[in-house]
Amino acid sequence: MNWNEYKNHVKKTDPVGKEILEEAEAEASIISAIIQQRAALGLSQRDLAALCKIPQSSVARIESNKTTPRLDTVLKIFKHLGLTFTVTPADSHKTGKSALTIAQL
Repeated sequence: MNWNEYKNHVKKTDPVGKEILEEAEAEASIISAIIQQRAALGLSQRDLAALCKIPQSSVARIESNKTTPRLDTVLKIFKHLGLTFTVTPADSHKTGKSALTIAQL
């Protein structure tokens, strides 16, 4: 069994495990978008930190998932990277989870 098969198995058989995995996947998609867009714009962590008026160490901790930033910090970073994200309400009778979409402005 590979990792994706295991994740799917847990999501089908363990409601708590499903919630934990989906939260981790959402966090990972946000972090990944930050890293990819920062690199695409040719910005260093120091450059992004200066734009956002936060310490470079904060950007490093966010990108390495060593800290969970406050929503206002994520929004500030997204603004300076030209990213937006949209959260749609859960459609419990169809998917049972909310959807997270990250897009460039």
